[in-house]
Amino acid sequence: MIGSALKIGAAGAAALALSGCSLLSTPDPVQLYRFGAVMDAPSQAGERPAPLLVSIRRIEFPEASKDDRILGVTGTQTAYIGGARWVSPAETLFDDSLMAAFAARPDQVRVLDRREPGTTPLVLRVVISSFEARYLNGPEAAPTIVVTARAQLRNTPERERGDGPIRPEDGRTVERVFTVSQPAAENRVSAIVEAFDIATRDINTQVVDWTIQSAPAPLAAAPS
Repeated sequence: MIGSALKIGAAGAAALALSGCSLLSTPDPVQLYRFGAVMDAPSQAGERPAPLLVSIRRIEFPEASKDDRILGVTGTQTAYIGGARWVSPAETLFDDSLMAAFAARPDQVRVLDRREPGTTPLVLRVVISSFEARYLNGPEAAPTIVVTARAQLRNTPERERGDGPIRPEDGRTVERVFTVSQPAAENRVSAIVEAFDIATRDINTQVVDWTIQSAPAPLAAAPS
């Protein structure tokens, strides 16, 4: 857990300048931001069935960066960037962004709504291990946004999706780790948020591409 001193913006003795204020302090008022811009699905003439049907588990985030605070890292020290918060928990915004990335590719894949009944042959799990602004060149330099995700795509062969129980060993699983490093243009909150947005959309696009490309192999069911 992040210590109480870090929660109010202290990161050792380092101060990050933002218009005369420290980025790792807590000035009022607090500005709200979002990332992962919603991507519009391309228009299509007529109905085209999606070749892949995927269900996506809810995103899993590290405890330190899953809520509405923006995590900054300077060496071994961590703190939340003061004066700014996400409009919703980062975990929720990232989950929405991933779903939007899939929705933008309706000609290739369709995601089963979590409220829909039924089981899909493909299940995608995404675990975020890093979602932070890293001050690699000191506390006064512009940080680099680092997002790391482990994606796991598992299939449940058609012959095993019946009334009986599904055993973990019955399916096939492929995994891949994705990492995006996106430098912020400046050491300012607006530039940092923009870099988070770019990094999130980039990594989610990569996850969608990988899911589509990796699906044929795990979809092949073993003979009865």
